[in-house]
Amino acid sequence: MDSWNYSVPFCKWVDVACSPSSGRVVVLNLENHKVVAPYHLPLETLHSLLESTWKEMDFMNLRVLDTSYNEFVGQIPEQLSTLSKLAILRLTGNSLTGRIPAWIGHLSSLHSLVLSMNNLQGSIPSELGQLSGLGYFQLYGNYLSGIVPPIYNVSSIYFFSVAQNQLQGHLPPDAGLTFPNLGVFACGVNNFTGPIPVSLSNASRLQIIDFTNNSLTGTMPGNLGSLPGLIRLNFDDNQLGTGGIGDLSFLNFLSNCSFLEVLGLAGNRLGGELPSSITNLSNLLQRLTMGENLISGSIPIGIGNLVSLYILGLERNYFSGSVPTVIGKLQKLEELNLEGNRFSGSIPSSLGNLTLLNGLYLHDNKFEGSIPPSLGNCQNLLAINLSSNNLTGITPIQILGLSSLKKCLFISHNFLTGSLPVEVGQLDQLEKLDLSQNKLSGEIPESLGSYTSLESLHLEHNSFGGTIPLSLESLRGIEEIDLSYNNLSGQIPEFLRKIVSLRHLNLSYNDFEGEVSQEGIFANASVISILGKNKLCGGISELYLPPCSTTSSGKNLTLIVISVTINVVTLIFLLFCSFVTYSSVRSHSIPSSSKEWRSGIKPSTARSF
Repeated sequence: MDSWNYSVPFCKWVDVACSPSSGRVVVLNLENHKVVAPYHLPLETLHSLLESTWKEMDFMNLRVLDTSYNEFVGQIPEQLSTLSKLAILRLTGNSLTGRIPAWIGHLSSLHSLVLSMNNLQGSIPSELGQLSGLGYFQLYGNYLSGIVPPIYNVSSIYFFSVAQNQLQGHLPPDAGLTFPNLGVFACGVNNFTGPIPVSLSNASRLQIIDFTNNSLTGTMPGNLGSLPGLIRLNFDDNQLGTGGIGDLSFLNFLSNCSFLEVLGLAGNRLGGELPSSITNLSNLLQRLTMGENLISGSIPIGIGNLVSLYILGLERNYFSGSVPTVIGKLQKLEELNLEGNRFSGSIPSSLGNLTLLNGLYLHDNKFEGSIPPSLGNCQNLLAINLSSNNLTGITPIQILGLSSLKKCLFISHNFLTGSLPVEVGQLDQLEKLDLSQNKLSGEIPESLGSYTSLESLHLEHNSFGGTIPLSLESLRGIEEIDLSYNNLSGQIPEFLRKIVSLRHLNLSYNDFEGEVSQEGIFANASVISILGKNKLCGGISELYLPPCSTTSSGKNLTLIVISVTINVVTLIFLLFCSFVTYSSVRSHSIPSSSKEWRSGIKPSTARSF
């Protein structure tokens, strides 16, 4: 905008284009200029930046108006309705409010309308159905409500997105017939109900169907497999399926969609077993999400054919059996989520081949045996959750040394044994550590003090002994510490009351002793627990610990008695020594004739003889 110099013809301005024949403005592009202004200024002064030149520029021939990604506020100005030759209107990414004006439906030359990512409210005006040449229609990311008007009758539309609004009602059953050129159909994150239109299979150019997060019901149409160019098919978070054995039969037909990259079916009511035909899906498939359904049976061995997968989500179903080792062939996988099923057997060591893995979620299953050390090969792991299984043995050093772990390491509720090696300190970027409900022993490693980003530490229900490491004082951002149900002893460290971020502390059922502070977290009984066989005293009254005063007075009295006794004995000893010394000195100062005094003979008489 700084380059707009009034001494230069406006047709030479940046982001302004004029017709070569008439010299009139046909394009005004303000996209991403960070303009801050109300949008209710009159047409001839759309913004103060254009004040003196707006009339000269003659916007009546304007074909493109793009004010995307600025900070315009207010309603869409009615004066724009005079731009009868406008073909492209892009106002996305501002803070526009109010309703979509009905007069937009009279801009008969319009073929691209983009009003997304604003704060527009109300219903979509039915007048938009008069835009017979409309091809690109994007309203996502507003607060629009009500039902979608008969804009579906505009057969020229190839891009239709009303996602992330508050729209409701049924999707028209003939949508695929009235939109023969449709390539993108995005209605996700709304309140749409009813079945998926079977007629969508007639829109042979469809590449993206996204109805995620609605309340759609019924079965998945098998004829969607007749859409050869389909790239993304996303029905996550609806109410599709009956829980019956035939719910997944449509997968048999999707093998014809050779360009399919995304298949989202999570959060529905799909039942039955996963058909082996799923392994015939496109080898371009990158994202397969089927979690939170009612699917049972085992994972087909052919799952290893989907070599382009980077997300595989089968969580919270009723899968059983062992995880096939061929899953290690999915070497592009970044997230593997199998949590909340009934998987058994050992965790495949082939998972160590998934070197690009960021998240591994195997918790809430029935896995047995030891944790494969090969997981240490996954040097990009940010999160591991193996909790609530039947895992045994020691925790491999290879995992405890994965410095890439940042989000979490959860291995709670298993049967792990042994002590924690000093290598656990290499997880110095970890935010959450939970090794609770195992059979771990030994002392808590001092190296845990290197976890400067740690937010929660759960080691409860183990057999840890020794004292709380003083190195934990370095955990300045810690919010939760639970060391309950162990064999820890000694005094509660003073530094715990100084950690201002600490919100929950549980030290119950250990062998601590000494006085409990009344400051810091110890001043709030609702966030601290010190129950059980601890030999503690003091603290605030709500902790119901015995007072320290009696014991302290007894100890002090004993010290006083001992001190006084020592002083008295010392004094007596000194007096005795003084007496002995005095007597010795006196005996040397008396003449030898003293014997004569004792015999009754006077000295003078003795001399007379």
